[in-house]
Amino acid sequence: MNVIRYSQGFKMQLVKEVETGKSCAWALQRKYNIKGAATVMRWVRQYGSGKYGKLIRVEKADEVNEAARLRSQLRQAKEALADAHMELALEKAFLAVACEQMGQTAEAFKKKHVGRRRTSRSRRTPGSK
Repeated sequence: MNVIRYSQGFKMQLVKEVETGKSCAWALQRKYNIKGAATVMRWVRQYGSGKYGKLIRVEKADEVNEAARLRSQLRQAKEALADAHMELALEKAFLAVACEQMGQTAEAFKKKHVGRRRTSRSRRTPGSK
């Protein structure tokens, strides 16, 4: 297996051609028969002036901690969802245990106790106070 090594000068020449706009990285790759799919672009990012491949983010003062705040908010939402799932699982387990002790199925218990609880106030007729 032959290993091809490129000189620093050759790499800099290709980077200069890409940055000046004379040719694109893929055209140079085909022209010089460079095998790596992203080799020339890697050289441009590594040796270039920063025109290609470097991301510069400009933020306002109030945006600096925005990403951290959003990550924290997402973490809190995930924790709240996990707590809600745990509470639901516990309620189902308690219902199953209570129904087992009462000697009936959970479905039968749910059918008997659908809706709001009736109290003495709710039994009054509309005309009586």
